[in-house]
Amino acid sequence: MRKYEDQQVNKLSEVVCNKCGKKIKIENGYLKEGCFSSDFCFGYFSGKDGFRYKFDLCEDCYDEFITSMEVPVEISEESELL
Repeated sequence: MRKYEDQQVNKLSEVVCNKCGKKIKIENGYLKEGCFSSDFCFGYFSGKDGFRYKFDLCEDCYDEFITSMEVPVEISEESELL
């Protein structure tokens, strides 16, 4: 869950993990620790047509989530981080 200090410039004021409720560190509007963010809109042929889901997970909850999957996620290393 994200809250913005200024919606027009997207300056973050707070990010909370939707699963455990942990506040994720923010400094000057920027995340200062790992956070998985999802913003997904279901399309046609689903039971959720047209509904948008947004949520954030702290790194611990993300790790718990991916290790619970039957088929492992694909992981690769990036040489440049933005």
